[in-house]
Formats: sequence, structure tokens, C-alpha cells
Amino acid sequence: MKHLRAISIGVIIWIIGVSVFTLSSYISILEDAKQQANMLLFISVIPLVWFGAKLYYKKDMRTHGYWVGQTFFLTATALDALITVPFFVVPNGGSYYQFFTDLGFWLIGFEFLAITVLYWYIKVEIKKQNQII
Repeated sequence: MKHLRAISIGVIIWIIGVSVFTLSSYISILEDAKQQANMLLFISVIPLVWFGAKLYYKKDMRTHGYWVGQTFFLTATALDALITVPFFVVPNGGSYYQFFTDLGFWLIGFEFLAITVLYWYIKVEIKKQNQII
């Protein structure tokens, strides 16, 4: 596994995801701005992680999608712990405990893993099997 490559792509996914979340909370469509931002983040993670997996697998087709997804998610989690929570959550009355025990956080984490595994099965594994035949 190319760790630096996966971490770099994970950072890009996190930056775009935080930007989407922040911008969507300023544009009020629903009454609950936080719920709206979470929903938009949940939806935007799908193409972000898919594109991230596509970038990763241009150079490495040996690593299972689970490990790539886990690296993407752990990178985002570390950046959340270092930047998101202390600069955005805590000043607004939240806490690390509240942030990391939120069901939405873990659903997005599952989404990271599921999308990269799905990408790996659809795009990488099938391509590897066709090369063998």
C-alpha cells in the first residue's frame, strides 16, 4: 500500500468535505442548518471518496479497498481531531466526546469504507480478473 498517496488523497477528501459542510450551513434551505449540512456532507462523500479511490488506484491495484478506505477515514478522523473539533465544534459549545460519538460521524466512516470497497470490487478486482483470463 502506498500510505503517503492514500493519506494525501484522504486530506483532499477531508478539505473538500469540510468546505461543503461549512458552506452548506450558511445556505439555509432546511430549518435545521446542522441537519442540512450533515445531509449534504453524507451525499457529497459518495462522489468524493469514489473519485479519491479512482485517483489512488491509478498507481496501485494491489491494495484491497478496505485498507484504502480505512486510510481515508483515519486521515479524516485525525484531521477532525486536530482541526475540526478544536476550531469549529468546541467554540460552538460542543466537545470531542459529542463529535466522535455522533451517529452521523460513524455513518460517514462506514460510507468511506463501503465506497472504497465497492470501487475496488467494481473497477479493480474485475479488471485484475480480466487480465488473468
